[in-house]
Amino acid sequence: MTRLRIASATAILAFLAIPLTMPAWSQDKAAPKPAGGDKSELYQQLNLFGDVLERVRRDYVEPADEKTLIESAINGMLTALDPHSSYMNPKTYKDMQVQTKGEFGGLGIEVTMENGVIKVVSPIDDTPASRAGILPGDLIFALNGEPVQGLTLQEAVDKMRGKVGTPIKISIRRAGKDPFDVSLTRETIKVKSVRYRLEGGDIGYIRVTSFTEQSTSGVLDAVEKLKKEAGGKLKGFILDLRNNPGGLLDQAIAMSDAFLDKGEIVSVKARKSEDVQRWNAKAGDVTGGLPIVVLVNGGSASASEIVAGALQDHKRAIILGTRTFGKGSVQTIMQVTGGGAIRLTTALYFTPSGRSIQKEGIKPDIEVEPAKIEAIQQRAGFREENLRRSITNPNGKPGDAKPEAKPAEPKPANKKDDKPAAGAAPSPSGDPDEPPKDAVADYQLLRAADLIRGISLYSNRGN
Repeated sequence: MTRLRIASATAILAFLAIPLTMPAWSQDKAAPKPAGGDKSELYQQLNLFGDVLERVRRDYVEPADEKTLIESAINGMLTALDPHSSYMNPKTYKDMQVQTKGEFGGLGIEVTMENGVIKVVSPIDDTPASRAGILPGDLIFALNGEPVQGLTLQEAVDKMRGKVGTPIKISIRRAGKDPFDVSLTRETIKVKSVRYRLEGGDIGYIRVTSFTEQSTSGVLDAVEKLKKEAGGKLKGFILDLRNNPGGLLDQAIAMSDAFLDKGEIVSVKARKSEDVQRWNAKAGDVTGGLPIVVLVNGGSASASEIVAGALQDHKRAIILGTRTFGKGSVQTIMQVTGGGAIRLTTALYFTPSGRSIQKEGIKPDIEVEPAKIEAIQQRAGFREENLRRSITNPNGKPGDAKPEAKPAEPKPANKKDDKPAAGAAPSPSGDPDEPPKDAVADYQLLRAADLIRGISLYSNRGN
């Protein structure tokens, strides 16, 4: 069986995605001839491999497991191609198939390999990794005190996996800080890929954490419920794809289609020029044409970049945030002899305008770095109405100007009946009515909300 995969930016700590689309070029076709050299040279290289294998088997200081040697050789061949190609033994392959459903065991980190260490692409919401404060860009250089230098990406991922409830200590380097350790406990990760809430009573906020089999249906359900909740006052939608490492290709296409009326969504081009697939949008925009702002950052990868790129190229949404990860390659999952499978990079995908975002990413229309917001207390009596002997407004009544009222004391954030403030971070519990403890204002989200309200205000002035 052969399956197309654009999924995660790389390996996921408890696998993430296998798309369901089967590309025409990856099955029932004869293998292409080698790009250089003839068959005799290839056979010589295979003889070399057999000679080395026999010498290791016969002369190595300790008996070596032949199956492990072959699997390591295959994986070495694939990982030498690019960071996303690899070999999966039968157990690993079976685990990935099961975990595509959106439930898996592990820490909840999307990782890649960089200069011999593990680099965090993004943590998954409400997982041990995200709760421990692990951030995109963190470098993991040791696991339980043992260096990861010399391990393949898959070997490092296997070490981070384990029985649910067991602890692991990971050592991290973060820019601008001394190395530090984080202790985590492995959990069964249940990914709720879509969360939503009403921002300020007039903006629909939808957060998509990954592209699993239920993501698009979750977004469609969120749009309908937010419309009803807003009662006709909805000004637009914010689609939050920050730290979304990707997932299923068909879900990225379906989600883009939900917001587009027509036009190409994405194209996939393989080694041969004739091996091209294109996907086009069908008529119908679930939002009814309301403004959309898509939030992205360096942890937005692969399928997230397809959605952002399609909506940006069709000028259907404003992309706000920071430059995305830049994974523009397609991996095909191919089952091989023995029940295992290889993950092989077989194509690149392109946005509707023909852009390849490989190593480039999606550049936001409005670049907004994350920032903390601090309220500045205003001086009392600074307004005109508070000055002595100020002239009364001729349109008002004498004496109607009152001193500025003191701002109300904020309610404690941990009360059950409190609603999240506009711009508050999504609740890790998934409950849109309960803010997380010590919630801080999300500056990028506030900018997105202001942008939508500004667009709505400007549009309504012409009516």
